[in-house]
Amino acid sequence: MDTLTPEEYLTGQILLIDKPLKWSSFQAVNKLKYALINTIGLPKKFKIGHAGTLDPLATGLLIVCTGKFTKRITEIQAQAKEYTGTFYIGATTPSYDLETEVDQEFPTSHIDEALIHETVKQFLGEIDQIPPIYSAIKKDGVRLYEHARAGETVEIASRKTTIHEFEITRIALPEIDFRVTCSKGTYIRSLAFDFGKAMQSGSHLTALRRTKIGNYDVDDAIDVELFEENLKNLQ
Repeated sequence: MDTLTPEEYLTGQILLIDKPLKWSSFQAVNKLKYALINTIGLPKKFKIGHAGTLDPLATGLLIVCTGKFTKRITEIQAQAKEYTGTFYIGATTPSYDLETEVDQEFPTSHIDEALIHETVKQFLGEIDQIPPIYSAIKKDGVRLYEHARAGETVEIASRKTTIHEFEITRIALPEIDFRVTCSKGTYIRSLAFDFGKAMQSGSHLTALRRTKIGNYDVDDAIDVELFEENLKNLQ
């Protein structure tokens, strides 16, 4: 990624960031914001925001917009996403990923490659999906993960989402690696849970990486720390 002038950041840029593991999207944007303020002197109230949240336990493409390009956030968020990752078959967690501990275990002896590939077909096209209880969606003005952490049970409405492509790239049970392209609003954690259930077993997500948003590719993205280092080299 080219090093830009302060004026170019203020006017507006689309920055492709490779978000590190365990960082929230908010933390990544804040890191960039304060680097731009403290290193090259941008005003504290300059516009900056991201175009689509990535969970802390996911890595990969985070698109950050500055200046007038913040007006494009909604447009970018609406584009198809591509993810790669790993399902762990035979166990579930309340969060559908590694944020919480395993709560149930299931048989896997009946699962073979033929069943895995046949099950994939059930998830292609438009599907109904229930978001995870550990998500930032609001119910009665409170985020679902707050209900979950308080031990409260809430009804979560299903949503229509579209899986454009669903490819199994490695089978080494209990692990299955995958590549998915999907519409806005798809929860890969829910896909992991539903995939295990469809095979009469259980599943949760153990790794996730966002590789594309529309035509934007993580191969063109830059690490947050390297971005900050490049700014320092401007001085």
